[in-house]
Amino acid sequence: MSDDGHERNGHERVPSRQRRRFPGISSRAYEHPADRSALVALRKLSGFDTVFKALSGLLPERSLRLLFLSDSVRVSDQQFAHLNDMLRDACYILDLEKVPPMYVNQDPQPNAMCIGLDEPIIVVTTGLVELLDEEEMRAVVGHEVGHALSGHSVYRTILLFLTTLALRVAWIPLGNLAIMAVVTALREWFRKSELSADRAGLLVGQDPRASMRGLMKIAGGNHLHEMNVDAFLQQAEEYEAGGDLRDSVLKILNVLPRSHPFTTVRAAELKKWAESRDYQRIMDGHYPRRDGDKDTSVSDSFKESAASYASDVKSSKDPLMKLVSDIAGGAGGLGGRVKRGFDGFTGPAPRKDAASKDAPPQDTPPQDGPAQETPPRDEE
Repeated sequence: MSDDGHERNGHERVPSRQRRRFPGISSRAYEHPADRSALVALRKLSGFDTVFKALSGLLPERSLRLLFLSDSVRVSDQQFAHLNDMLRDACYILDLEKVPPMYVNQDPQPNAMCIGLDEPIIVVTTGLVELLDEEEMRAVVGHEVGHALSGHSVYRTILLFLTTLALRVAWIPLGNLAIMAVVTALREWFRKSELSADRAGLLVGQDPRASMRGLMKIAGGNHLHEMNVDAFLQQAEEYEAGGDLRDSVLKILNVLPRSHPFTTVRAAELKKWAESRDYQRIMDGHYPRRDGDKDTSVSDSFKESAASYASDVKSSKDPLMKLVSDIAGGAGGLGGRVKRGFDGFTGPAPRKDAASKDAPPQDTPPQDGPAQETPPRDEE
C-alpha cells in the first residue's frame, strides 16, 4: 500500500472500523418476503433436502469441488489473506459457525457464487477482485455468506436438479409449457434471493454507499471517477417510471430470462431497504433469531409475501403496475387508459372533433341502429 492510503492498483483501502455483530440472527431478518416464504415452506418439508443430499451423486457437485480445488486458488491466511479476513469477519457478524471454503477463479468476468449441497462453497472471480475496492468487496463477501446462511446453495441446487429432471420429460404433450412455468418461477425466486443476499451484504459491510457503488461498478466497470451513485440511482427511477404499457411489457420480457435483477434495480431496492425501519431495527439489535425458525408459520410467510407484492404494485411508478393498482381499486375509465397506454402499436386513430361524438357527419344520412366506429388501420 502506498503512503496516501491507497493500494498501488488504485483500489481504496479503508481503515478497519468497528461493525455491529448480530448473534443468533435468523436469515428471516434480511430475506425478501417472496424469498422467505419459499424458504419457510421448503424447510417445513421434513427430510426434503436430506433426500436430495443423498442423491447428490447424481449431481456434478463432487466434480465441481475437485475442479475448484485443482484449478483455482483457495483463500487462506497464506493466499488472498485480505479476502480470508473479510470472509471470517462476515461469518462472525452474521454468526455463521462454520466458515465455508472460498476460492478465487481466474475469469475476467466479475462474478461470485455460492453453491453446494453438502456444504456451501463460495467462488469469486479475478475480474471481481480486481474491480472492487475493500469496502465494496466486503459487501460482496457478505452477500455470499448471506446465501450460505439462508441455505440458498442447497435449495438452488435442488431446484436446478428438478428443472433438469423436468427437461428429460419434455417430450410429454404440453411438457414445454409446464417446464417454462417451472423455469419462470425458479428465476423469479432466484431474483428475490439476490435481493435478500444484497441485504445480507449490507449488514456485513454496514456501508450503503459502498454496496451501491459495487453494483454500479458491476454495471459500468472500474471507472469510478466517471460515474456517480446518485445519477445511477436516477437511472433506476427512470427505468421504473418511464415509457408506456409497451415498455412495461418489454421490461417483463427482458427480465424473464435472467437469474439476477438488473443492477440499477438492485441498487434502488437496497437503498430503499437501507432507509427502512426494518434495517434500523436490525442495527439496533431487534431481529428474529434462528432458534425460532422452526416455529415460523408457512401461511404467515405467504401472507407477508403477498402483502409485499401488493405494496410494490401500489407504490410502483411503472405504467402497467399503476394500471393493475387502479383495476384493483376499481378506478373508472380504464378502457381509455389501456388504449392510450398502447398507442403506437397500431398507429394513430382517426381524429374526431367534439361535435362528431353525438351527431353523424355532414352530408351523411343518419343510419339505423348503433353507430359503427371505424377500426384503426395497421401501419406498415
